[in-house]
Amino acid sequence: MWKHFHSNKIYLYKEEVCMSNKRESTDVILIGAGIMSATLGTLLKELVPDWNITVFEKLEKAGEESSHELNNAGTGHAALCELNYTTEKPDGTIDDTKANNVNEQFQVSLQFWSYLVRKGLLTQPEKFIQPLPHISLVEGKRNVEFLKKRYEVMKNNPLFEDMEFTDNPAVLAEWLPLIMNDRVLEDEIAATKINAGTDVNFGALTRKLFEHLGEEDVNIQYNHQVEDLKRKKKGWEVKVRDVKTGKVKSHFAKFVFIGGGGGSLHLLQKTGIPESKHVGGFPVSGIFMVCNNPEIVEQHHAKVYGKAKVGAPPMSVPHLDTRYINNEKSLLFGPYAGFSPKFLKTGSNMDLINSVKPSNVFTMLAAGAKELPLTKYLVTQVLQSKEQRMKELREFIPNAKSEDWDLIVAGQRVQVIKDTELGGKGTLQFGTEVITGADGSVAALLGASPGASTAVQVMLDILNRCFPEKMDEWEPKIKQMVPSHGMRLKDNPEILQDVKAVTAETLKLNVTEENKELAYH
Repeated sequence: MWKHFHSNKIYLYKEEVCMSNKRESTDVILIGAGIMSATLGTLLKELVPDWNITVFEKLEKAGEESSHELNNAGTGHAALCELNYTTEKPDGTIDDTKANNVNEQFQVSLQFWSYLVRKGLLTQPEKFIQPLPHISLVEGKRNVEFLKKRYEVMKNNPLFEDMEFTDNPAVLAEWLPLIMNDRVLEDEIAATKINAGTDVNFGALTRKLFEHLGEEDVNIQYNHQVEDLKRKKKGWEVKVRDVKTGKVKSHFAKFVFIGGGGGSLHLLQKTGIPESKHVGGFPVSGIFMVCNNPEIVEQHHAKVYGKAKVGAPPMSVPHLDTRYINNEKSLLFGPYAGFSPKFLKTGSNMDLINSVKPSNVFTMLAAGAKELPLTKYLVTQVLQSKEQRMKELREFIPNAKSEDWDLIVAGQRVQVIKDTELGGKGTLQFGTEVITGADGSVAALLGASPGASTAVQVMLDILNRCFPEKMDEWEPKIKQMVPSHGMRLKDNPEILQDVKAVTAETLKLNVTEENKELAYH
């Protein structure tokens, strides 16, 4: 019996190795079926339709991890309300550099989506994007002074010229009836608002893009997990396991994009490229409170961002969001930070430990020593009861009732840790990071917000870094897809107005009378 079983094991092992040696070739391999791979694949199909593209996704369908609509806040990040994109310098002036960059990048995404809709490659844009006011709300004299200075700077910027400011409680009650109802004003309060904000369902958008890619003969293989990557003379050998059968096959590609969300770090490390050294990751999970009581939901129509508390990390900025999911309107409040050693919701509890390598151990240790306050913050967040979370919610909605709100666990984010000149060894990065090999044959996306909102610009940057010899040839088509490509809209206000008009019309973002009514009441 044992000999027979043992011989079968040997036979099966040999069969697997034999199968893996039957290498399949393609031009491009995209790892992960999220918004990043969907965007890069769509761009490439427009630029070089004859290239063969293969996508590997370990789950059963597209957009199930970070891109899923319940795993992110759905904010079309354009720096309209996110206060952490503007900082106050020691001399009291406002630095809006990051806000400008984020807004410019979101304008690029809007232009590309608009192009796809006009061409008929995306339909029913209202299924993935809705117009929604973006509001910043602060309390306390110091915070109100900051918000007003920020407003004075931004209203003179063409990107933000529609911004309004008020510290009048009566106006705030019109903008934010749910938040102002029963509020006892013990301190100064103020808000800024831009009606041209959006709520984006990145899950729906991702699925729509992959439906289009499937129609373009892109080979999309779900239930397939990438196990390893090895450099070859003219590209990469990628070993992929069929999750259902356990069989492993080898695939070859000239170019590989690693867009596996939190799982990207492990795969980047497997490439062995020098650029993957001294890079680590710290996983943070998000928890939201969701309200599905129609009477409460209908009293709020905006995304309202506050200011992170002193000592709290940027990822903890509280916000109350109107969301459109599955054609239904709901409210989400959060994020409450959590901790899990997993790098993906569907990952392993060994993910964090397995990410520590000889090449990044000192980087990780340095980050651990530096980020003790963050660790303490996460521990206190994890230990919170629902009632403690409700207490934080009531700072936004004074009369919030526990029975109207439920907890949902959002997606995992892996914050990048790396050595930097400014921060030194083991610096925790809050943002999106792109790492490419020196020869341009491999690229990986790491990090978190603003992420999905800036996907198009990030993917264009990858094309520029990995295919520099092609950019002159591709430039006319890129300009067709993104008319502002290569320019700063801030410095070209007339073109900015044209771009806004076209994207708003195509994506159905023009504020209707009904939307105006919702926005103000």
